[in-house]
This record gives sequence, structure tokens and C-alpha cells, in this order.
Amino acid sequence: GLMVAKNISHDLARAGITIVSGLAFGVDSAAHEGAIAGGGRTVAVLANGVKNIYPRSHYQMAQKILSQNGAVLSEYLEERPYYDAQFLERNRIISGLSVAVVVIEAPIKSGSLSTARHALDQGREVFVVPGRAGHQNYEGSHMLLRNGARIVNSAKDVLEDLAGALEPYN
Repeated sequence: GLMVAKNISHDLARAGITIVSGLAFGVDSAAHEGAIAGGGRTVAVLANGVKNIYPRSHYQMAQKILSQNGAVLSEYLEERPYYDAQFLERNRIISGLSVAVVVIEAPIKSGSLSTARHALDQGREVFVVPGRAGHQNYEGSHMLLRNGARIVNSAKDVLEDLAGALEPYN
């Protein structure tokens, strides 16, 4: 999942797409890393104030994001600490800033599934990378696919499917 997130983000960033994610451990940070490695722009949406980068170990990544004309933003006061519920709340901002959401891995109870639900409510496209059948990390992903999400394996799939939607941004 981490390599897929990094590769898709890298290739989308090279195509001029801004990557929006949550700066969290795992797929979120892999998406930011891919965008940075691709020389593109990425936006990190925090679940706490911007003066308290969380997780702390991602402080340097936040600095790289800013140095590549990206952004680190939050709806919370700059020094507000994180509270668990805020991670799910920030997902509506991630999807709201995006033309589409790409789900890499989504267990049934996951932030990725929360972001996908917000995206659908906001009229955004939802793309899902399929995973191994029966694996708990993909139960939510496969549910999204059964309910009509678009299947993708690469950035090329996303770019082809969104060609018309991206026209106003080019």
C-alpha cells in the first residue's frame, strides 16, 4: 500500500496534480513523499493546530512540503492539540479540497473510508486501488468498489478518468 500510494502520488504530481493528504503515518505520508519526490505540490491537512505538527516525527516532511510551494493547513487555532475525533473531522477538508479521492487501503473502520464518504457527499470522484480478497485492510475498499467507486491501478487511470474534470484547472 505504501509503495502504491507513493508511486501514484509521484506520477500525479509529475502531471501537475496537487496531492492533498493528512500528514499521518502510513499511506498519508507516503502520498506526500511521492508528491515531493515527483517535484510536485502537496497540501497537508492537520487534525490540530499548525504550530503542533503531529506526528512530531513528520515535522521535517512538513518543512519539505512548505519548501516546494505546498501548504500545511488546519481549521483549528494554531496551537490547538489534536483530539481523536478531529482526525475524522479533517477528512471532509481533504476531500473538499480535492477533485477526486484515491483510496489505497480502507479497512471497514478507517479514515480512508471516512474521506471517501465525505467525497461522495461533496460530489467528488472516488477511486479505489483493489487489494487482496479477504484481507481486512481492503474490506472497506472492496465495499466502495461494489458500490460504484472507480477501480484504478495507476496514476494513468486517474488522469484518463478525470481528463474532462481537470480541464478547468489546466
